[in-house]
Amino acid sequence: MPIRLKKLIGTVLLVALVVIYSLLATAIAVARLGDSGPVVHLLFFLISGLLWILPAMLLIKWMMISPKG
Repeated sequence: MPIRLKKLIGTVLLVALVVIYSLLATAIAVARLGDSGPVVHLLFFLISGLLWILPAMLLIKWMMISPKG
């Protein structure tokens, strides 16, 4: 697969990942954290704010691998 096509696909997937992940994290926060204190909110948003980086790193790594030839 050409590198330009991989980057295009990866960019679209990365944007989709961020949008879907943020909506999911927000839905979980609204459903579960309504009666929680500020420390629980801080921990949830700290963890969920960093957790999306793992799949994004794998996707970016895949995008940068050049085709063998």
